[in-house]
Amino acid sequence: MSLQVLWGFLAAHPTKLINLLALLLTCPGGLLLHSARRREVQARESLAVEDGVVDAFGLRVPKYFYILGFSCLAMALLLSWFSTWV
Repeated sequence: MSLQVLWGFLAAHPTKLINLLALLLTCPGGLLLHSARRREVQARESLAVEDGVVDAFGLRVPKYFYILGFSCLAMALLLSWFSTWV
């Protein structure tokens, strides 16, 4: 496929390109949220078994994962809404 045909497709269908970018942002956001939830469950299980104190790093990491995951999903939603205006 030549570069001109590819560029012509992107110029003819810009909303598909924007939605593809939104989809590519959604996947890592969902994976980050899933891994944050899994880490939180593991931390609670280890706290229940050991009856000890969870280190500060173990508590901070899921918060950052939640922030990054939700920000990726929010950007994907904004891009998807933007594609309806184009």
